[in-house]
Amino acid sequence: MNEKITKGHRVIFHVDMNSFYASVEMAYDPLLKGKPVAIAGNVEERKGIIVTCSYEARAFGVKTTMPLWEARQKCPQLIVRKPNFDRYRKSSQAMFDLLREYTDQVEPVSIDEGYMDVTDYVGPLTSIQIAEEIQLRLQKELLLPCSIGIAPNKFLAKMASDMKKPMGITILRKREIEKILWPMNVGEMHGVGAKTAEKLKTINITTIGELAKGNDYQLKYLLGINGERLKKRANGVDTRPVDPDSVSEFKSIGNSTTLPKDSDDERLLEKTIEKLSSSVSARMKRKSVLSHNIQLMIRYGIHHTVTRSRKLSNPIERESDIKEAAMFLLRKHWDGEPVRLLGVTAQNLVEKDDSVKQLDLFTFQEDAKKEPLHKTLQDLEEKFGKGIIKKGIKNKKTADAGSKAKITTSFQKDFLE
Repeated sequence: MNEKITKGHRVIFHVDMNSFYASVEMAYDPLLKGKPVAIAGNVEERKGIIVTCSYEARAFGVKTTMPLWEARQKCPQLIVRKPNFDRYRKSSQAMFDLLREYTDQVEPVSIDEGYMDVTDYVGPLTSIQIAEEIQLRLQKELLLPCSIGIAPNKFLAKMASDMKKPMGITILRKREIEKILWPMNVGEMHGVGAKTAEKLKTINITTIGELAKGNDYQLKYLLGINGERLKKRANGVDTRPVDPDSVSEFKSIGNSTTLPKDSDDERLLEKTIEKLSSSVSARMKRKSVLSHNIQLMIRYGIHHTVTRSRKLSNPIERESDIKEAAMFLLRKHWDGEPVRLLGVTAQNLVEKDDSVKQLDLFTFQEDAKKEPLHKTLQDLEEKFGKGIIKKGIKNKKTADAGSKAKITTSFQKDFLE
């Protein structure tokens, strides 16, 4: 007789693919196996940054975000590949499809990691056996290694998956956090970045255990509401559910690029903004969203970045509209100094079918031209029913039919579209 694997306690997995991009490249080209491999955003030494690298490359001191020229100094035999996002997307979808064979409670958080809630799993396997089978199948069927953390909540599962890499499986129970987690440096805690760790040092908190016992008032004064949240996590408290639908929640779509060399050529800057606007527009159309706010980022040097935004009276998605808003911001806020990096981001996103367009002096004439079409659509709806025809909008029910495994996420998540 099959029974649930637990009674009254949640069992959460965090599945984290090891060196995902590099591993996918090795899966497609077996000759790369066992060699130091790195994926770089651009193979030019000035712009090239290591996105990820194999464990063989890490043995030489190569690290993520390291400049490519430095990585080649540390490892002259380094094999560098450009990202192939179509390839990574396919592997990611295959990975999540495999996870869904065990439960429908799968929450992707990026292209290469996700949570599973196997609390209600009914079958012959224990939780550790499920993890072992998943790890074995991912390696055998997709040639992709992973590490898996098993815990009663998402935070502890995430911490556990980081403890044994590559190809590790770690169980972290709440009763073990004092012995295992608390001695760790607070900077190693999920959710604590370098800046937060530096702030915590100012109140003599350097370990996770010290954070767990931290003064509530001090933490709230220093970090706001996040201080209270981090203290709870340090004590092993995390009530967040595994939410398969959370991946569709995104607030912005953006893109940025580093110029080949610092430039004050306005024509080059405009051309760069045009390309960025085109990319952002294409992604917005794939997601069927409109933007109420366009943001422009201008970076002059490593430590000098200016970010400005423009609120729009009407939501937009077209490349020309995005470019127009971004160029307005450039002309208003660029100080004429050579620019190193430009970024364009569409913010305050809304779904097309939830957006109401406001007619004003500038859009009335354009909309008036479409009035005969609107009248025809209205007549059809009166005769055949509302919603019979939708202009430029995907029917969600149709789009979702037969695509239960579709994933929509942000940054890396956009590669899953």
